[in-house]
Parts: sequence; C-alpha cells; structure tokens
Amino acid sequence: MATLDLHWPEPRITRVPYALYTRQDVFEVERERLFMGPTWNFLCMEAELPKPCDYRASWVGDVPVIVTRDENGELHGFENRCAHRGALICVGPGGNGTRIACVYHGWTYDLKGNLASVTFRHGVNRQGGMPADFKLEDHRRRPLVVANFAGLLFGSFAPNPPPLADYLGEEIAARIRRVMRGPARVLGYNSQILNNNWKLYIENVKDPYHASLLHLFFNTFRLNRLSAQGGIIIDSSGGNHVSYSKAASDRASADYSGTDLRAQREGYRLADPSLIASRDEFGDGITLQILSVFPNFVLQQIQNCLCTRQVVPRAHDQTELLWTYFGFADDDEELGRMRLKQSNLVGPGGYVSMEDGAVGNFVQRALAGADGDNELLEMGGREISSQATRATESPIRGFWKVYRELMGL
Repeated sequence: MATLDLHWPEPRITRVPYALYTRQDVFEVERERLFMGPTWNFLCMEAELPKPCDYRASWVGDVPVIVTRDENGELHGFENRCAHRGALICVGPGGNGTRIACVYHGWTYDLKGNLASVTFRHGVNRQGGMPADFKLEDHRRRPLVVANFAGLLFGSFAPNPPPLADYLGEEIAARIRRVMRGPARVLGYNSQILNNNWKLYIENVKDPYHASLLHLFFNTFRLNRLSAQGGIIIDSSGGNHVSYSKAASDRASADYSGTDLRAQREGYRLADPSLIASRDEFGDGITLQILSVFPNFVLQQIQNCLCTRQVVPRAHDQTELLWTYFGFADDDEELGRMRLKQSNLVGPGGYVSMEDGAVGNFVQRALAGADGDNELLEMGGREISSQATRATESPIRGFWKVYRELMGL
C-alpha cells in the first residue's frame, strides 16, 4: 500500500491539515484505501434497474463501474474498463440487454462482467486473430460486491466487506428506512462540477450549523433556523450521520428577530408561496433531514423534495456532484407536484443549495500556501457524539476519525 508523508497535528480530532485538500498524492491514496478499500459506496437506486437485463454506469470514487440486474433479477457490479485496451465498456448512462459491448473493438461482456466474445477472435480469412491459448474466462472484469438496502444499491471492491446494515448502524439504517418508505420512482437528474476537493463538500454536508447562516432562503422564508427543534445522530464508527429539524416555530423565528438580515428588513415575500407548501408525509413533523454514509453518499429530505447525492472525486481539486430526484410509486397528484416544484430548492442553481456549490471553491482558492496550517473543528465541543443541537461540528470530527483510520494517518 502507498504511504503518505503527512503530519497530522494534535489534537487529532479537532485539527485537520489543509494539505489533505491540495495534494495529488493524497487523492491517489484515497482511491486505494477508501474507495477501493473496505467501504460501501452508493451506486444507484434500485428503481433505476427496474427490469431484468437493465444495467447502469456509476462510480466508486473516480473508478467507473457498471451495475446490472441479470436475467434472473440478481444484482451484480464490475469495473467499467475493457480488458483489451482499457476503454469504457459502457459509455452512456446505461441500457438493457444480455451483453454490453465496448465501442472501441467490440469486445462484449455478460451482465456479471465475464468476457463473452472477442471480435475477430479467430482472425479474418484464417489470418490474424488471438493466440490459440487465449481464454475468455481469464479476462473477467474486477467484480463489485453489491448490496441493496431499502432500495439503495451500494457496492464494495473489498472481497469480504462488513454487512451493509452493520456498516450503516442501527440508527442510521432506521433513518434511511424512514425516507425510503416504499417503491421509489425516479423523477430526474442533475449534475454539477465543483471546483474543489471532494472532502470539502462532504464537510459542508456534515456541517449542520452553516445552513441558517449561508442559505438566506432558509432564514428569509422560515424554512429552517438553527433554533428550531432538531439534532444530530452519529453512528458508533463516527463516519455516518443524520442532521434533522422540524419547521421553525414562532419562538425559533423570534430568535432571529434581532439579526440584521436584508431579507427581513425589506420584507421579502415569495410571489408563489406554493413553492414551499409541504405535507408531513412521514408523520413526525421533520421537515429537513440530511443523512450521510461514509465516504461520499448523501440522502436528502428537504420538505417533500427527496434526493440522493453521489459525490464523485474527479481530481484533487475537482468534484462532480450527481443528484437523483425521486418520489414514490404511490404518490398522489398533489404530492407529485410538490416534489417537482420543491426540486427548485436544490441542485446546481437551487434556491437553497446554490451557495454550497460556491463556498467549497472559496475554501479551495484560499488554501494556496496553507499546506503547513490546519483547520479548527471545535464547535459543539471536541468529542464525537450524537447531540440535541445542530450548533456543532461533531459529524465532521466523526468523518475525520474514520478517514484517519483507513488512511493510516
């Protein structure tokens, strides 16, 4: 395994070297130890493979993979790289068929990643072709272990990964089941490029107290304020978390009455209030739940807008964020309209999420020359624990705990 010449300062829970965001060698070791190591990585929703012989392209870190449902309905996964000259086997988003052919030279694979045929294997007019001892079975693509949890498909390159339910932990698993309440129906997709390291976006997701400061839409229209009822749940490993809150009460709103928000001074109002009309479809009053699974998966509920977010590292200073919006097969017409309208809250230009696409780059740009310095994570204390407040950085500390263990730092 590759090793890193990197000093992690004390105390290690609350200090994080900025060099982790700027060094190419760190990015390469992360691929080996995190994404291709003993972790579970989100691949896609089961609803994206509804029929036998469906297949879909996805990613484990920056490694391209293919997820399939075979003729018998069984799920498989394997590396999306041809054994011949290394081209992508599946170039587009996916398809349906018993074979997947590489566009470069036509080598084809079955839905388990086995090499099924080689074009001109026996040559042309008895000339050329592959050697007589060439064997198809020697060129199976590197397999993924694939597991389904509540309609979310995860994969691991580890030969014997921990059971997925154990990896999630009981409390996180329960919060996934809460959102994934029935057969899902995909509503649409978004993709955006973030000009920052992937971990800066993960930190943003795990930072529950920035939302009421950075996202003025939340405050202006009283969708979410830090004084609203809510809290943080962190699993025993520290790597998985849930941040949740209920609609801001009148008392919670009063906590912001003394703040000098331009939106409050000028009395901004929505021209179309139906944008934030919502329904308590889960029966618990929770209007915002952000859930993350180490290393790079996010499950979101904001009002009735439901999304998965797949964080795909592209380079040490570039990330692709893939959004999948979904509802459920039993959604009535009114709830379906709510979901579509509220999808404008998130995504690359979302009323709420737009700032998240910019702030990571503000950090990345500021890190030139900061390799000898460290970030400070002491909001909410120095421990890693579930808390009845969102004014904390405990989930971020939990991420770095697991990160250090797997990276050997």
